[in-house]
Amino acid sequence: MDLLLDALGWLGAALLLAGYALVSSSRLSGDGVAYQLINLAGSVGLMINSAYYAAWPSAALNLIWAAIGVTALIKLARAALPRTAGRQSSS
Repeated sequence: MDLLLDALGWLGAALLLAGYALVSSSRLSGDGVAYQLINLAGSVGLMINSAYYAAWPSAALNLIWAAIGVTALIKLARAALPRTAGRQSSS
């Protein structure tokens, strides 16, 4: 079990770093769905790993990071709905 949760933590860290590197190098938009999904997956991996090892400050940080990601994804989904609905009604 320790090995699985260690791998999950390392994967989470790698995802967060990859997302940051992709945005910093302008290969990915910081306000796009892909970036938000990478951040969400990374933060969940680190949150689970941190909670397992009782690293509560890190677990709390990653819980908040995940909540920000979910909020951003909801906002992006809501912004996409009127455009899709508008195209359907004008057909």
